[in-house]
Amino acid sequence: MSENLIYPNGIDAETGLPLLPPLPVERVAALAQGQPIAQEELAELRARVAVLKQRREAHYGVIAGVDPNDLAQAGWGVIFPFADEQKLPALREALAPLLALRRAQAGERYRDETVDAKFFYRPGESMNTWRSRNGGAPGQVDPARIPYYLLIVGDPQRIPFEFQYQLDVAHAVGRIHFDTLEEYHSYAVSVVASEDPTRPLALARKAAFFGARNQFDPATQASTRHLVSPLADSVAQRAAGWEFRRWMEGAASKAQLGRLLGGEDTPAFLFSAGHGLGFSFNGQAQPRQRAEQGALICSDWPGAGPVQEAMRLSADDVGGDARLLGLIAFFFACFGAGTPQYDDFAIRTRQEQLQATGAAVSGLEQYDRIPIAPYPFVARLPQRLLGHPKGGALAVVGHVDRAWGSSFIWEGAQQLATFESGLTRLLSGARLGVVIEDFNNRYAELSTQLTQRIQDIKFREIVPPEELAGLWTANNDARSYVVLGDPAVKLAVANAETESQPRPQIESITLAAAADAPAAAASRGAAAVVAATAAAAEAAEAAAAAPVDQRQAIRQALEHLEAAVALLAAALDHQPGDR
Repeated sequence: MSENLIYPNGIDAETGLPLLPPLPVERVAALAQGQPIAQEELAELRARVAVLKQRREAHYGVIAGVDPNDLAQAGWGVIFPFADEQKLPALREALAPLLALRRAQAGERYRDETVDAKFFYRPGESMNTWRSRNGGAPGQVDPARIPYYLLIVGDPQRIPFEFQYQLDVAHAVGRIHFDTLEEYHSYAVSVVASEDPTRPLALARKAAFFGARNQFDPATQASTRHLVSPLADSVAQRAAGWEFRRWMEGAASKAQLGRLLGGEDTPAFLFSAGHGLGFSFNGQAQPRQRAEQGALICSDWPGAGPVQEAMRLSADDVGGDARLLGLIAFFFACFGAGTPQYDDFAIRTRQEQLQATGAAVSGLEQYDRIPIAPYPFVARLPQRLLGHPKGGALAVVGHVDRAWGSSFIWEGAQQLATFESGLTRLLSGARLGVVIEDFNNRYAELSTQLTQRIQDIKFREIVPPEELAGLWTANNDARSYVVLGDPAVKLAVANAETESQPRPQIESITLAAAADAPAAAASRGAAAVVAATAAAAEAAEAAAAAPVDQRQAIRQALEHLEAAVALLAAALDHQPGDR
């Protein structure tokens, strides 16, 4: 591999060739100088780096004195797009179990548009505009103003990926977007089932590492050798009480990945690395792109030629009987979480177009982004995993746009500290949003370094193209890790004092038609109150019988009552004649 070329990831499904050719480092360095980081985002990133250096601690998010793993202190909020206001009643009904749970847990630090009408996302808003409008300010998060945990509900056409990236610098941010209300409801029920205080999900403490390796393919050879295998070794030494299993190289087949995503080998946590499927875009909608982009290419692909169906796992391969409840997955793959409309790693200039036609060039022509899809979208595979009708995964961490080797190799050396720290936190019981802070810290450090080196060039200092190109690709790569799912979820596993239980399935629920939604919501809300009140009574009786755990049992009873009351209130809000 030439040291003067940078190899973008992403495999074309139909040809087996890279979606972008290798780029000379000089070209990438020039691109870096033409795409500066937004000033409001840069200020936030610099503030993060300053705090980390001063305090020498790995967590930046919330202000001092707030436990980020306690929702009553850290807060939780949900952001709906104002453009979907007409659809909101049905959407809120589908998500009612999750919203009621988080409202009960966060208490006065719960926020949505019913608490504050300004909490909507309005078209075209930047992160800074939205945050200022809601009483926030740059720096660490004060949950009394804006919750630390924020769940975006909607597709990236309504709430852009860029807004999510920027908001995630300080907050713990996740996103859910599904094509049907049933998927929203299944996801909500799955999260609630995993955190039921009377019968919490207690999966076996099993982690799986899946490393695809394709012949004649330097990218996957590097990821198996320098990422998946050493990461599994390192985290296994740090996470006591966990069972680690690995499927590497030839064992990383599509059949085995299917067993890890809903089959008999499904763990509590899955880490997968390999190529993500991609499609060329020539301005026309590609029928397969929306359904298959980001599908995981397995070791069955020889490293050349078209990627056949038997060589990759897509949403259609996750069957109706899959058992996924409680899973948290991390996909290191191009487009594994989603696809932006424009390529974040390649731009062209009008200079090139003018030169191609023989026209005069002034040197001031504008840079243009290259479209890679007709619109931005969330990948279909994680959508299927999260919204599965028999119980979905809790979250998928993945990449928007391409994933680069700079995530784990820096200046020729293996660099896994970010992955090691984050996964150790996750397996130790931290909420997922706290885990992603490690990746945000890396993004902040790279962004400030990149900006400084570009500034040095403006003052005529010599910066090697290799250094600038490496910083730019690493910066864009670090920014694009996102959480699909509620950022407040955590692994639902048995602890040292309890026995693990088999992964259950939930009953598929068909939501009422939109016209009947208010009545159906009220009916379900009333039923929830009855059920929760009964559970609360049982908990109170248990408290009397077991004095040692009396406070805990009473607390659980109150949580049930609060959740039920919140659910009923949400249902009553949608009664006919209210609006």
